[in-house]
Amino acid sequence: MVRQIGTQQATQDLTSSLGAPVLLRTSSRSRRVPALRRWLAALAAPVLAVGLLAAPARADGLPPVPMTLTSANPADNIPHAQNGDVKAFAEIGTTVYVGGSFTSIKAAGDASWTARSYLFAYDRVSGALKAGFAPALDGAVHALAASPDGKLIVGGAFGTVNGVARKNLVELDPTTGATVASWVGRSDGGLVRRTVVLGNKLYIAGAFHWVNGTQHSLLARLDATTGAIDPTFQIDASVARSSAELVWGLAVAPDGGTLVAVGNFTQVNGQARNQVVVVENLTGTPAVANWSTQRYVAQCGAGFPFYARDVDFSDDGSYFVIAADGGRADGAYCDTIARFETATRGAAIDGTWVDDTGHDSVTSIEAADNVVYVGGHFRWLNNANGDDSAGAGAINRYGLGALDPSNGMPLVWNPTRSGAPAGTTDWGPILWELWRGSNGLLAGFDNDGLGNEYHGRMGLFPLAGGRTVPAVNAPSAASGYLYVGTANGQATKVPFDGTTLGTPVASSQPNLTAAGAAFSVGNKLYWSKTDATAPNGSYLDVSIFSGGSVGVPWISSGYNNWFKAATMSGAFYLDGRMYYTKAGTNRLFYRYLEPDGYIVGCTEFTLPSLNLAWGNVRGMAWVTGKIVYGNADGSLRAVPFDETAVDGTASVQLAPASAGVNWSSRTLFFATS
Repeated sequence: MVRQIGTQQATQDLTSSLGAPVLLRTSSRSRRVPALRRWLAALAAPVLAVGLLAAPARADGLPPVPMTLTSANPADNIPHAQNGDVKAFAEIGTTVYVGGSFTSIKAAGDASWTARSYLFAYDRVSGALKAGFAPALDGAVHALAASPDGKLIVGGAFGTVNGVARKNLVELDPTTGATVASWVGRSDGGLVRRTVVLGNKLYIAGAFHWVNGTQHSLLARLDATTGAIDPTFQIDASVARSSAELVWGLAVAPDGGTLVAVGNFTQVNGQARNQVVVVENLTGTPAVANWSTQRYVAQCGAGFPFYARDVDFSDDGSYFVIAADGGRADGAYCDTIARFETATRGAAIDGTWVDDTGHDSVTSIEAADNVVYVGGHFRWLNNANGDDSAGAGAINRYGLGALDPSNGMPLVWNPTRSGAPAGTTDWGPILWELWRGSNGLLAGFDNDGLGNEYHGRMGLFPLAGGRTVPAVNAPSAASGYLYVGTANGQATKVPFDGTTLGTPVASSQPNLTAAGAAFSVGNKLYWSKTDATAPNGSYLDVSIFSGGSVGVPWISSGYNNWFKAATMSGAFYLDGRMYYTKAGTNRLFYRYLEPDGYIVGCTEFTLPSLNLAWGNVRGMAWVTGKIVYGNADGSLRAVPFDETAVDGTASVQLAPASAGVNWSSRTLFFATS
């Protein structure tokens, strides 16, 4: 089985020139208008995580958001391509347009193939091919976009369209495929890799150096309706890391103010920008932003001239995400997915979070509906501890996955790139495109299996049959109850308003046995349960918590079997993170935790703190801006918590050891009933 795109393929993918047909690993995205990695920048305080050297750039967590997932079952009425690959999608009305390097297609259920090279159309509802749309191109299509006046803009690696010279950029009639002669856009030479339309502006990116007879290096902006060049946009990327210079991925923020480009370049307008550039003030005088990162500078594996492969903005434009391949190198985001905040400025910027595949390629990314979809030639996510193998924490995801945008953790969405029949292509190296259309997520790739079914080179994950993942967090109420474990199946329940404790009462909890650290997330209680049959002596269990009662537990996930839950001396959850302490260790640790699937993050981080003996903590809870914690001496204390650091000098005692409740219990949690 091929596990990485090899040197020869990677070199071939990058060596296009002057519009010659190529097979670039990329995808095409017409921008919608809104209708871990472990090597991260160190925080100020020392970070001591087993096998890791750094922590996320963002010290505080991100609040959870509701996420709308498509169905993981591909639609059955979508056409197939027989060979080559599918690289691009666009929609105009009820018609879907498909571009790539294929030469034969057929509708779902048809027995025979129809010769059609590089571009075709089908009905979005029925899946029937649009026979009247029959343009003739002599090279692969890489990019598609709908113009404001309802025409189809096509970019790629072609020299003629409908028998007339049109190098790499053309506008077509959406019904017949005839060339729109009045549209004047031209790429005078190199490949057009991306087309993004926003308003009446058409952004293009690729391997060109001239557009409409004017000099533009790898990036340009045109009038989307007429194709005329926009002279106010002069952002030129240049100087390849090695091989041929090009812009590989392009995204424009929904508000039209910012773009991000990724690819094989090291300079933009004379400024050092390695593989990634942010351009701002698009509605005024566009300029290279004061934004740079060192995480795409180092060389990854041999044969990868660059590795920042794709980029997309969230629907609200507040962040963008980058997909990468490349292998592995210390300090670099090779084979990862990383989130960056759009408003951040400065140098040496690190990702808000990074999800590491463990040495497998990610080649396409799409942020939509508060979900980050990723595709490529990977086998796992959440796999910073693996190196071409499944490490501790690895989640099986065969070429497709969906991530929580708050922490980068995998969601329960696992269609897989599988199901190719005998005699077809089982597992190609590239998933070229993920694109959110009006009725779901379209995928273009180079194999013939999707969702354990036959799907020739493309598929649709429909919105119908999908689900919404609610935003859940720690209880936010200002008052409720502290529960502290006192014996097997027994607890004490104490009213608490954030400052004052009420009268304790006994609380029978027959399901809470062999319990350790516990914490609330939404209507569930997560808790450590010692179990001699567990691979590591304990499980992280989950119970419904309702009406003051802990329900019958279940094991959170078999993916968590590596995690030694019993080592936690106290724990609480907040904003996508599970914070915890270990007896005798004076640090506050955290890992990401995904409630959708109950998955524990593979990387352990340390939050900066001082003047607090975390090794003496026994049980913790988060209550309205404070960490409430028991102490080994039996007392109960609280310290302010802003998610960035903890200063123990602000800790106050809430109850002494002699107050009738022994707070020295790992099982301590806050609930509203």
